[in-house]
Amino acid sequence: KGPDVIYDPVGGEYAEPAFRSIGWRGRYLVVGFANGEIPKLPLNLALLKGASLVGVFWGEFAKREPKANMAAMRQLMGWLAEGKIRPHISGRYTLEQTAQALNDMAARKVTGKVVIQP
Repeated sequence: KGPDVIYDPVGGEYAEPAFRSIGWRGRYLVVGFANGEIPKLPLNLALLKGASLVGVFWGEFAKREPKANMAAMRQLMGWLAEGKIRPHISGRYTLEQTAQALNDMAARKVTGKVVIQP
């Protein structure tokens, strides 16, 4: 069947195989290009799979649709308060360790959120 949604913040050489794996009427979310390479996807794949290719640019969404953004943030914070979602915390650092936290992020040593505790 394939996935219903693909979240891609990386791009690069795996974008096309990922899009090929998508299920019928799936959605491929283009979030960024951390790989540095902007992929070139054959658009016939979207046709054959009835799939949608969706650009996700949160900053622009928040600016252009502030009410919808606020509603989404309220829902997200509600889920967090209810325990329905839990962000993955990769590491906790003291305020004095802020430089180390930033270095770990720059060196791609983190896999989730970094928390700096005062």
